[in-house]
Amino acid sequence: MNLKFRLITMNFLQFFVWGAWLITIANYWFGTKGWGPVDFGDIFMTLGLSSLFMPALTGIIADRWVNAERLYGILHLLSGAVICYIPQINDPNTFFWFMFLAMIFYMPTIALSNSVAYNVLKTNNYDVVKVFPPIRVWGTVGFIAAMWITNLTGSKATEFQFYISAAGSLILGLYSFTLPACPPNKNQESKGFVEMMGLNAFKLFKNSKMAMFFIFAMFLGAALQLTNMFGDRFVDNFKDIPKYADLFVVKYSTIIMSISQVSETLFILAIPFFLKRFGIKKVMLISMIAWVLRFGLLAYGNPADGLWMIIVSCIVYGMAFDFFNVSGSLFVETQTDSKIRSSAQGLFMMMVNGIGAIIGSYASGFMIETYFTNIDGSFQWRGIWLSFAIYAAVIAVLFAIFFKHKHDKNVELEVKH
Repeated sequence: MNLKFRLITMNFLQFFVWGAWLITIANYWFGTKGWGPVDFGDIFMTLGLSSLFMPALTGIIADRWVNAERLYGILHLLSGAVICYIPQINDPNTFFWFMFLAMIFYMPTIALSNSVAYNVLKTNNYDVVKVFPPIRVWGTVGFIAAMWITNLTGSKATEFQFYISAAGSLILGLYSFTLPACPPNKNQESKGFVEMMGLNAFKLFKNSKMAMFFIFAMFLGAALQLTNMFGDRFVDNFKDIPKYADLFVVKYSTIIMSISQVSETLFILAIPFFLKRFGIKKVMLISMIAWVLRFGLLAYGNPADGLWMIIVSCIVYGMAFDFFNVSGSLFVETQTDSKIRSSAQGLFMMMVNGIGAIIGSYASGFMIETYFTNIDGSFQWRGIWLSFAIYAAVIAVLFAIFFKHKHDKNVELEVKH
């Protein structure tokens, strides 16, 4: 079977598993279960807590001891088993711990999927920077497919979204064992504990440019979790306003929000051009400005005369997400030595989906509960989105000032071997 097609299948299922519940879980949490915003922030914090150590740890294991594709498959089987049990839980605290366990298994697979793809492509002499984005775009297609299935089957506020996700995990877990072998680097000679454990990736913080890159990746990771947590819930809440209740946009809010992922598929394909022409600093700065627009447009959008704002915010999301997440992963790939590449990818994911997610989840939950929740439990959405927009704007200004990187389009995209 064609190698590219096999990696496309892997990426499709990787994000299908996540898309089945990530955007719609708020409807299940607030609508079906009736639990509160602070506890909901804790649920998204599980993405962050697990990403603090699991991506880096599994990256070390894949670099040193176990084939990356085998470890990848095992983690998906375990994640799917836990997700399948989650609908049986009726207590928010118990829900937290089981979601935490599921994310311990799932979150490191994001970095591992990149490592597997990069390894297979380089082993077969493909140009990673040019070939990977068209493959990765199918991950977004998988995310969209899951969102549509969840919405069209009437599952966006029910437990079936978790069963859809669990089924995807099982299929992907088994499929992973058929992927080309990605063995550990057997040529590494460890002299000390740090080298033996593969913790060399943390030495990247000694490089001021890389340290600054990881710090801002952390703060942008916080912005990413905000839109995942509240985007679909925001549009769905218009059902409580009579003049909006019967609109297609409100009934099928998940499908409308999937425009964000459709936009991703287009911007992913543009990444090689933008990275080569403008460099990582300008590309990530564009991403930050896009986040400001994303939140600002949602603040003033509605399903009727303000529908265009919601749609444009979804289109802008594609640029905001891809120019940060995918470009950042490629930047790490081009700036690190092959001996620590899986560990470095794990470190990147730790900063984005680990510390960044914790900041975004905890701070947003506290802020919304304290300042933007009405007596009847409804949210002051305009204030929420504007505060998020201000946050992204501040990060953009600081990044422009403090991240020092001189772009050379002739060497920017060369992958180190």
